[in-house]
Amino acid sequence: MIKAVVFDCDGTLVDSEPHSWAAWKTVLGGYGVEITDEQISQCTGLGYHDTYTFVAALSDAELPAPEPLLEELLAALGASYERGLRRFDDAVGAVADLAFEGIPLAVASSSHRARLDLTLGAADLARYFDISVAGDEVAGGKPRPDVYLRAAELLGTKPGNCVAVEDSGPGAQAGIAAGMRVIGVGRR
Repeated sequence: MIKAVVFDCDGTLVDSEPHSWAAWKTVLGGYGVEITDEQISQCTGLGYHDTYTFVAALSDAELPAPEPLLEELLAALGASYERGLRRFDDAVGAVADLAFEGIPLAVASSSHRARLDLTLGAADLARYFDISVAGDEVAGGKPRPDVYLRAAELLGTKPGNCVAVEDSGPGAQAGIAAGMRVIGVGRR
């Protein structure tokens, strides 16, 4: 029996990925690192540290350590969101309907906590989710099931009683590995 729904955020609830790509390009460009859309797309669904490792390997340029670079990325991302962060109407409608029906909801994201909070706040979605789990709060990022297992734990239910809503392959793999039913959302 389904008792809770756990949503991915980026690409599922909001169209934040173009903003993320723009932020990465802007920040890396300041260090002389050029990155293509194809290279960035290889990071879709990955957590911050995996993405940092990937982009750091693309160039001999000296990048700051991950945490200081994250601060720059969040500033660039916030500036990009101010130009318009698109919420997916179908997902937002589903979230609102589920919340109205009293279905417990959570977010399970590969994003770093600061980025997840920034995104949910900019999209005015934080009010629907009492529970959210960020990629930096668990041992393993997607496709490992850690974020989904933690979300189910915080929801007070078994993973098999949850539905995961995902837009990426690694995210769907994580939901399945957690033992959840997975609804795949095709946004591309």
